[in-house]
Amino acid sequence: MTLAEQTDPEDREPSFDDLDLTDEVRKALTDIDYREPTPVQLAAYGPAVEGRDIIVQAQTGTGKTAAFGIPLVDRIVTSEPGVQALILAPTRELALQSTREIQRLGKYQGVRTVAVYGGAPMQPQIKDLAEGAQIVSGTPGRVLDHLRRGTLDASGLKALVLDEMDEMLSMGFAKELNAILDIIPSKDDRQTMCFSATVDSSVQRHAQTHMSEPLLVSLSSDAVGASEITHYVYMVSGTDRTGDLIQVLNAEDPESAIVFCNMRSETEKVATQLQAAGFNADWLNGDLPQRDRERIMGRTREGKLRYLVATDVAARGIDISHLTHVINYSFPESAATYVHRTGRTGRAGRTGCALSLVAPQELGRLYYLRLEYGISPVERSLPSSGEMKTRMELDRIKLLEASASGPISTEDLDLARRLLSHPEAERIVGGLLHAVFGDREGVSDEAADARRNRSATPVEPPRARRRRGRAEDRGEAEVADARRKRRHTRDDDDRQTKRRARRDADAVAASAEAGPAQPKDRTPDTEQEGGDDAAERKRSARRGSRRRRKTKTEGAAAKPGEALETVTEDTGESPAVEEVDGASDPRSVPQEYEETGATIFLNVGRKDGARVGEIAKLMRELGQLPRSEVGKIRVRDRYTFVDVPEEQLDAVVERLRDGEFNRRALEPERAKVSKS
Repeated sequence: MTLAEQTDPEDREPSFDDLDLTDEVRKALTDIDYREPTPVQLAAYGPAVEGRDIIVQAQTGTGKTAAFGIPLVDRIVTSEPGVQALILAPTRELALQSTREIQRLGKYQGVRTVAVYGGAPMQPQIKDLAEGAQIVSGTPGRVLDHLRRGTLDASGLKALVLDEMDEMLSMGFAKELNAILDIIPSKDDRQTMCFSATVDSSVQRHAQTHMSEPLLVSLSSDAVGASEITHYVYMVSGTDRTGDLIQVLNAEDPESAIVFCNMRSETEKVATQLQAAGFNADWLNGDLPQRDRERIMGRTREGKLRYLVATDVAARGIDISHLTHVINYSFPESAATYVHRTGRTGRAGRTGCALSLVAPQELGRLYYLRLEYGISPVERSLPSSGEMKTRMELDRIKLLEASASGPISTEDLDLARRLLSHPEAERIVGGLLHAVFGDREGVSDEAADARRNRSATPVEPPRARRRRGRAEDRGEAEVADARRKRRHTRDDDDRQTKRRARRDADAVAASAEAGPAQPKDRTPDTEQEGGDDAAERKRSARRGSRRRRKTKTEGAAAKPGEALETVTEDTGESPAVEEVDGASDPRSVPQEYEETGATIFLNVGRKDGARVGEIAKLMRELGQLPRSEVGKIRVRDRYTFVDVPEEQLDAVVERLRDGEFNRRALEPERAKVSKS
């Protein structure tokens, strides 16, 4: 069999007037603000409504869903109940995307679309199918389950759509797909439309077996990569790929991006390290529960999540219209995968950027990409220390410019002119900048964060973030916040301290009960007398221990990190001193921030009004630490890290413990370096 081929439409302004659409479909297109068809929609409509089998090759993001959705609701499917069209997709996200799109296109036609996919309950899907849905969009595994159960009646099927056919075959769905094709009407009794970014040998073999003289509509055979996408590669060593990624994000400053990883285990690791570096990031892979996946995808579509770290499978079906960048954290195993990944950006005629980190062992894949699809990314270098310094200075200037955007009086302008004419103008301005930004070393992250965190959310560990997300879903966010504050309050009784206090008191009582050693030749009367004295001492010790326990637990509980003293009443021995560990868990500072000294964690950040200069002043005045010994300061949204000399850390923590910042009680503690 030879595939007939249709080339791209003429180079002119396309219009939906070129398509013989019904009034209902035109009205639906107007409602969803579809003003003109994309080339793939224009090319596929005619053969589709004529009943031809077609193979449409077009890059991801060119409007392929509407390319088969418009013909389905306009001419192929009627309002009669019963399944008339079946759409198969490789992932649940893509199936849901098709369902949403076709529901919008067919809302005036009386056409209902139902999504069936694994990971969701069967009964609601069975109910929707029984109520007469005309179009079914689903994944091969769940569709096959419904066909075998008899809950999906395909006897009246008119059209079969294979969405992202190359991906379905590469993901191992060939067995399920063949089983479905054996159950549904044969290729002579149905129309088959295949949509794919690449048409490789496996897709052609399928067309040979399961399609009737298909027409090849090719819109990307010569250039699979979108012309609106620019491709770049950063050559990296591969030893610290996440650190290199952070440098790239600082240099490129993308507004929004999907960061692709080859392995599921990489997604959580990379997202966690990005969060620790202050980026608004989250991760998505097939191991996440469906509820968490839908929540993260919702945040991504709404623009609330700036960086999504995902695998290829998990990112399927995420339609983000304004995604500016696609970043390959690990270079894809195949050239076709690269095409699918980069197709996430540059959608609907917009521009996009594809960035890839390429280690020496991945150069072969890059070379094959150039041979297979003619995509030749431009090589870029990681920013040098000088370039990072220049960017940091520009960021600071932007911060100052933004802070001076309000009204300025004439007196202030006169003073500024006089200052600029002063012979020591540079020294004075430098001193003012130091007062605002603190030590130069201490704010290298602060300026960069101001640029890259325009939409950042508070950073939490992934497990705590998921618990918090579930609490917010149940309307319990305020309760969770209150519990967390109570748990970390300094005045909260330390259970460990109480237990040790009771143990020490019992030890005193036991010692008193034993009494002094008795001479071997003591008479029975003396032994009886000694026994009475011991009993009296025992009762006295118990009364004293009860008084001490009551006093200790009610008004003098040892604070975390303080020494607990236990004093006996009837001896002149020195007090016993025992160090008690703090009850609250230490916070971790990212490994790349590790310094030669030690780091203090403060529970205040930007959302509390903290700035580098104010934190430096706090350390000098309240912490009584000389200016020269205040190290690097990193202010985040809700907390701050401050480097201090090791020998000063404990003393500074104690002095800060009784202080406040903007009416919020300080809870300083030693930070631990993260091992991840």
